[in-house]
Amino acid sequence: MTQGPAGISEPTGEHTYNGTYSGRQLDRIAFPIGGIGAGMVCLTGTGALTHVSVRNRMDFFNEPCAFAAVCIRQPGGNIAKVLEGPVPTWKVFGNPSTGNGATGTTYGLPRFADATFLARFPFATVALADADVPLRVELTGWSPFIPGYADDSSLPVGALEYRFTNTGDAPIDAVYSHHAKNFMATGKAGGDAILPTGNGFILAQSPLEKTPEYAGSFAVFTDDDATVVDHGWFKGGWWDALTLAWASVAAGRMVDNPPSDGPTPGASLYVPFTLRPGESRIIRVMFAWYVPHTELHFGSSERADASSSECCTPPERYVPWYAGKFASAGEIVTYWRTHYDRLRDASATFRDAFYDSTLPPEVIEAVTANLTILKSPTVLRQADGRLWGFEGCGDDGGCCHGSCTHVWNYAQAICHLFPDLERTLRHTEFEESQDDRGHQSFRADLPIHPTTHAFHAAADGQLGGVIKVYRDWRICGDGDWLREFWPRVRRSLDYCIATWDPRGCGAVEEPHHNTYDIEFWGPNGHCTSFYVAALTAAVEMGTFLGDDVSRYRALRDLGCSFLERELYNGEYFFQRVRTSGLNAKFEPLDATQNGAGYREIIATINEQGPKYQYGTGCLSDGVLGLWMARVCGLDADIVDRAKVRSNLQAIHRYNLRRDLHTHANPQRPAYALGREGGLLLCTWPRGGKPELPFVYSDEVWTGIEYQVASHLMMAGLVDEGLEIVRICRDRYAGDVRNPFNEYECGHWYVRALASYALLQGLTGARYDAVTQTLHIDSRIGGNFRSFLATATGFGTVGLADGKPFLDVKQGTIDVKSVLVAGMPSELDSSA
Repeated sequence: MTQGPAGISEPTGEHTYNGTYSGRQLDRIAFPIGGIGAGMVCLTGTGALTHVSVRNRMDFFNEPCAFAAVCIRQPGGNIAKVLEGPVPTWKVFGNPSTGNGATGTTYGLPRFADATFLARFPFATVALADADVPLRVELTGWSPFIPGYADDSSLPVGALEYRFTNTGDAPIDAVYSHHAKNFMATGKAGGDAILPTGNGFILAQSPLEKTPEYAGSFAVFTDDDATVVDHGWFKGGWWDALTLAWASVAAGRMVDNPPSDGPTPGASLYVPFTLRPGESRIIRVMFAWYVPHTELHFGSSERADASSSECCTPPERYVPWYAGKFASAGEIVTYWRTHYDRLRDASATFRDAFYDSTLPPEVIEAVTANLTILKSPTVLRQADGRLWGFEGCGDDGGCCHGSCTHVWNYAQAICHLFPDLERTLRHTEFEESQDDRGHQSFRADLPIHPTTHAFHAAADGQLGGVIKVYRDWRICGDGDWLREFWPRVRRSLDYCIATWDPRGCGAVEEPHHNTYDIEFWGPNGHCTSFYVAALTAAVEMGTFLGDDVSRYRALRDLGCSFLERELYNGEYFFQRVRTSGLNAKFEPLDATQNGAGYREIIATINEQGPKYQYGTGCLSDGVLGLWMARVCGLDADIVDRAKVRSNLQAIHRYNLRRDLHTHANPQRPAYALGREGGLLLCTWPRGGKPELPFVYSDEVWTGIEYQVASHLMMAGLVDEGLEIVRICRDRYAGDVRNPFNEYECGHWYVRALASYALLQGLTGARYDAVTQTLHIDSRIGGNFRSFLATATGFGTVGLADGKPFLDVKQGTIDVKSVLVAGMPSELDSSA
């Protein structure tokens, strides 16, 4: 990256997509390690640990004093190094505590001269080298991730595997060591201690009388019986503890110190090893954590019971899934030790299957980089196993609670990788979050339970839920599941019709809340495309169940005609802002609320209609509902294919900026700015931009970039789609932003899971469990190989000289028929 004239680094093309990071590209890397809904620790590009967030919430700036080291003991003087590369320069000044010298960090300890980083999700490897050290070191961090096995993928565990290779011509006598201050200690009223566990130690904090959520344990241990443990660092003043801990490292001294009563600063473990020239040795360091209680609760559970004269009881608190399965940290440690090899092998099987692909490297990178969202605190899993999520995470907690339906619409990974978990979201939407009218609260309470309904439903979120029920049914193939849900689905859809299309024109026209956190007035391509897709899904589901869906079919046909006739300008779909002829009453802005200088501006705003519309604009989400239909398995052309293709071409033509330094963004500019490129949410190529357009219109969101890119691919516009993916990933090259944290309204923002749809966009590969049909509709020719996950197994799928093949790596995938570009075919058993 080089510095651009607009003040932000510009991409130089130095990063190889899906390749190795080095130099400044290492600076911002933080790769999550942990389980689904279990919290995380992150491995940095240089091998350090950061963003330690194991207390059921994000703790973004938590980089505790924890490090690994190696000492080579030799007569001419020992060589001792922290097992990390150079400290990124941005950490040295401007961060908390750096003004006082970065007290409490390990930045001043000797470390390796060079590092590189390679991600192969869920594994990541840091390679370390130093001319002064006759060792080649590879550090691999990982945690279990096995599609179809949600419980094994939700464990609060991780591992660091250090592979040492003697590159010299003499034997090596060395000591590996791992050290940590007790970062689980709250520092409030005591209760912290270092506890023993086999071949390791546990950083612990006991609960206090009124704060059970303080209780927490973090175990660090090996599988080597030669491990020596110092259960309690020296208790002194100033920097005595770390000074003496490093002195032991430098001397190659293994401190065998038993546990003691009361608080102690930290702990260490040591593993001696020898290597002949050319010999290698792997030392495993395993982590397991346990924080069973939280203060987390969101939604109506926070409100007092107005009918009671007494103070309400405190709301229920969220309990993580693992606390319902394991009674203690010790049980998790035992499980992790016992099943380590099995879980590693299964995770490696997934890794190898996913990366055994001929798809463009930028696509592989985009998909896997965002699978890390599932390991971040954005995602929670409560004790009964049900999934619940934020939209993203702020620096010290979740942001925008409640598995927000209009954001989670975009997420297309969990439904394929962990379909059982995905269906728990449908249960919440159509049960606890839906009332008898069919109104859905688009934010679910935590713990999950019936909620209040005091705010708008979200049109895109609620209609998207209907489409996702169809998708989840085709993925799982369970007709009984669909039959159970169908009455609630009908009630939801009937509510949508009555609320937003009360005159039955086939369009969403009454004011409707949506993913931009405002209400659109009048019909538009964005939400009406959701409407016709949901109606189409309902027709398909109802027909399967033998229900009368003639009304839905008629409205769908009206809606498609309305879209093409009234909301298409010959190039793209748009919005007809409407304030008359509606049930809702438009209230113009009061000009007296601002000074006289704004009267003309307010008059113009009132003439344009309500604030926050897009009108004649070219909206990147302009036909989002039709993308939802395609990725959810509704392959039939709901709306004229040529018009949809033209709309996508217009988005690429007008909204993709390869250089943003002249673009004015008064909203949230840090997502993309300066010499960087990005896909704007909306532009007005035909004029008519409102004085106050919808509030995020000038921003760039990666989730929308991916949905547009994958939709372009489905329309045969592969080069255009790939260009958007590359421009997006260039912003996340490691020097300015973390490649494994695509953020929007918070870190690890869930909308970015739209990236998973790139697989389907390029290959058209999906499995329909209802008919046991494998679909392939390649946009990249007759020779490709890609990953495929189903409810019962995963593997690789593709075409070899135009003939379809399926190589199952885990589980089973029963295929009765194959359709290639809609035409019957047979699997090639020789591929």
